[in-house]
Amino acid sequence: MIELERQGDVFVLTMTDGENRWNTTLCRELDAALDEVIASEGPAALVTASADTKFFSNGLDLGWITSRGEHPGGDRKAFNNEAMAVLAKMLTLPVPTVCAVNGHAFGAGLMLALGHDVRVMREDRGYLCANEIQLGFAIPAPELALFRSKMSMGAFHQTVQLAKRWSAAEALAEGIVQQTVPLEDVLSASIATAAQLSGLAANREMFGWQKEQIYGADSALQHPHGAAHLLRNPDDYATGPGKIPSSPA
Repeated sequence: MIELERQGDVFVLTMTDGENRWNTTLCRELDAALDEVIASEGPAALVTASADTKFFSNGLDLGWITSRGEHPGGDRKAFNNEAMAVLAKMLTLPVPTVCAVNGHAFGAGLMLALGHDVRVMREDRGYLCANEIQLGFAIPAPELALFRSKMSMGAFHQTVQLAKRWSAAEALAEGIVQQTVPLEDVLSASIATAAQLSGLAANREMFGWQKEQIYGADSALQHPHGAAHLLRNPDDYATGPGKIPSSPA
């Protein structure tokens, strides 16, 4: 599901599972790859990409979560907390992070993209969308905090409450993404940006500490806790009416 390679000071993490829908197996492979990046030393940056030309990540693996018995998607009961934790890890990774959004990023896929410092999006096709409310369940408080930490209030409201599908041009205008390019340039532009930023992580302790201040418990957000804190402690917060479909197994 995940491939990780290093090009100079840039780690390139590629999701290789088609639509890259979120399940526990994907979360654990993402987590292991991020740990490898964290374990490195010196200047570095991370680019997250997809091998699929249409999808960056199409959200929750509904077929897995509602299936019975064993499934390659892994432990269903562990998913919520592990997904939240890996999003928190991406949000506070002690190196610059760039997301190469080559296509649709829905639900958890959009949250993963927002967990990066910079987003480069394909200019001609693909949407960013959080459509949970259309599927019949509320977005939990930790995930709302992640959205709010990376969007203006107007864009935040349209995204989480109105399930707006953002085109690349609209997302760029709202500052949700920082650059739009043709499909064939998404990865190269992302790597170039990451290479330019990699020197910021020469002092990992400082770079990581500052991210924690922005997104952790002492966040400047108008909220009792920052996004990283909420994502690491999802059981402390109500999920709201309606629930993610649960496994019948």
